[in-house]
Amino acid sequence: MSDSVDDAATAVRTGHAVVYPTETVYGLGADATDPDAVEHVFDLKGRSRENPLSLAIPSVDAALDYTRPTDVAEQFMRRFLPGPVTVVVARRPALPDALTAGRDRVGVRVPAHETALDLLDRTPPLTATSANRSGSSSVTRVAALDDRLREGVAAVVDGGVTPGTESTVVDPAEGVIHRRGAMADDIEAWLETQ
Repeated sequence: MSDSVDDAATAVRTGHAVVYPTETVYGLGADATDPDAVEHVFDLKGRSRENPLSLAIPSVDAALDYTRPTDVAEQFMRRFLPGPVTVVVARRPALPDALTAGRDRVGVRVPAHETALDLLDRTPPLTATSANRSGSSSVTRVAALDDRLREGVAAVVDGGVTPGTESTVVDPAEGVIHRRGAMADDIEAWLETQ
């Protein structure tokens, strides 16, 4: 059974978590600006609070309200987002410590997926983390969701089968790729020109 984007947006705005498709894998989203909602995502995943979550947002311009990228990082974001990339940049105080494990940086995702962007246009920024229990494989179809996750979220938006390639995690200001995933070769080539 699949919930609509409207149902998911309403759930997020009332403090609940949802599952949504992206161009990589299914994501587990809740209001990234609400510490209680963020804590719920950690609980659902069984994830250590020392391991920060990323931020999903509908555009680079919207991300600037919550982050302070360097000039190089903003150029990188405008080149590669939306896309299967998580860009690590300095955060603004609007983001709670719960999201970033108290760190001053946050990973930013602008998914290149119509349904995800539709949801993000209707909600506050969402947590951007895969919809699986920590240590388990990422989910590429709704039928593979862990029962504990399915029961713990208020809505599941079924976008069919996702590609399954994880996003590349990169810190453009430092010129470092933290995790190779989709588009890693293109990203590496761009970084070498800086």
